[in-house]
Amino acid sequence: MSGSDWNVDITPTKGTIMSECDSKGVALPIIAPTEIIEVSIEATDSARKAMVSAIGNEHDSKVIIISVDSGGCSGYLYDMKIISDPGDESYQIVRFDNIRVLIHNEHSTMLNGLILDYNDSLMGGGFTMANPNADKTCGCGQSFR
Repeated sequence: MSGSDWNVDITPTKGTIMSECDSKGVALPIIAPTEIIEVSIEATDSARKAMVSAIGNEHDSKVIIISVDSGGCSGYLYDMKIISDPGDESYQIVRFDNIRVLIHNEHSTMLNGLILDYNDSLMGGGFTMANPNADKTCGCGQSFR
């Protein structure tokens, strides 16, 4: 899968001067293409076991979504959650055994090549992400740029 989709934000911009607005006083959106690539991610054995344990026998109806949000000390934060399968074609599916991991097309370039690991520790255990696309990462491992 490759190509571009267009994302348009039509939210009015606060503090915009009228010369930058249309006749109704709303800032016109800047349209920028989003590159979409076929995403490939890896998961260590410990990450696979943790995903299987987290979803249990709901693997037919539940999926894990890995996404990126703005924030954190480096600019972006990873988000990982279990939800009911959205059945949305704007997600790419990566399978690990019976577990489906979904990556939104919008995040494909930022998450391609991601290596998912799981560390079981009393001192801050959990999932960690090694991202070859990150220029900088935070000490916590959850934020990147």
